Amino acid sequence: MIQSGMIQTDTIAAIATAAGAGGIGVVRLSGPRAKAIAETICGRRLKPRHAHYARFTDAGGDTIDDGIALYFAAPASYTGEDVVELQGHGSPAVLREVLSRCLALGARIARPGEFSERAFLNGKLDLVQAEAVADLIAAGDARAARAARRSLDGVFSRRVDALADLLLRLRVHVEAAIDFADEPLDTLGGDALRSGLARAQDDLDALLVEAERGRKLRDGLHAVIVGPPNAGKSSLLNALAGSERAIVSDIAGTTRDLLRETVRVDGVELTLVDTAGLRAGGDAIEREGMRRAEAELGRADLAIVVLDGREVEAGRAAVADAIADVPQRLWVFNKSDLAAAPPATAEDEVWVSARTGAGLDALHARLRALAGLEAEGVDGSFSARTRQVDALRRARQELVAARQLLDHDRLELAAESLRLGHDQLGEITGRVAPDDLLGHIFSTFCIGK
Repeated sequence: MIQSGMIQTDTIAAIATAAGAGGIGVVRLSGPRAKAIAETICGRRLKPRHAHYARFTDAGGDTIDDGIALYFAAPASYTGEDVVELQGHGSPAVLREVLSRCLALGARIARPGEFSERAFLNGKLDLVQAEAVADLIAAGDARAARAARRSLDGVFSRRVDALADLLLRLRVHVEAAIDFADEPLDTLGGDALRSGLARAQDDLDALLVEAERGRKLRDGLHAVIVGPPNAGKSSLLNALAGSERAIVSDIAGTTRDLLRETVRVDGVELTLVDTAGLRAGGDAIEREGMRRAEAELGRADLAIVVLDGREVEAGRAAVADAIADVPQRLWVFNKSDLAAAPPATAEDEVWVSARTGAGLDALHARLRALAGLEAEGVDGSFSARTRQVDALRRARQELVAARQLLDHDRLELAAESLRLGHDQLGEITGRVAPDDLLGHIFSTFCIGK
């Protein structure tokens, strides 16, 4: 789908400020009747980009509230349509009355994310930038906010567009070579084509690393705490959460279901999932807990493997199969206060005592590193979403396939792989975007944005 021109729509209205009482509240309108509705409510003409003091009146002429009216004429507005903001006092009752007046004059209530959706459809934002609006609103710390701001400024989009342009040029080159099937590829610029494909893959790999880091900044790490029974998994969860969130007992099999807790450790947001201990046997309920633990590991970014420091090798063997497919793992040898002499550890190993707190600082440092927050240039990162990272991965698969096909002179298939890779990049920015994808994305926005 290519955005072009102005989308003709009806007029929408919504309360644009957060729920609850506040000093200032905003009712936003967008659409062809926004100006006329606002002028009726304000009882005066509105000039573009001028702050007008006005009384907001009801149908009988009585004052609902007084405040500031701002009019932004199309196309120089957030949505690309006529937009008006009525800024008054932040009483929920007053704002609802102003909104009801807008609806009575011909507007309809906006769907979640509909203002940003219209900005996208009218070419004011691409899809990455539109999603960055929601990410900026939801940012949990300054680092995540700065990353979302860079995506909103187009940093991520420009990287994707540059890569898409390169893939398009390579595809054109391949398709041109198809017309000269009798000629060897090397005589048709084969070396330049191969070097271009290699450069495209290098650029894509670098972008994928940065996008994954941006996803972690936005979503945090999905970490599953796993290990044998009585290794101290629940104690570690409590230590990281700073409160007694999980029941701790010496009885094996105490934890039988998944326990989720979102914590922030030195700027790293972690979704921690405490799981049942992995072991052979157990009753039916405990076996179901272990099944759920293994399913959760299939979705995890990180396995925090907690082992009793006195039984390290036996613990490793007990969990080896369950964690085999997890992208990252951190070995936490617990009960260091009981272990005789902890050996020197590797980079992915930390000795701690969840009971005394020993070693938790080292654990925090390793979690920061695994989140990519200690990498050089992390402050220049942009925010990214899982769907965007997945699209980059699919594009990379197509690019790898294109290189292999080209090596075997399968030009038609190589061109098709490049087309599919190009389409995957287009899905990121919305150049190619199914309607159901757009509906899902914008439905997650808050009303009024």
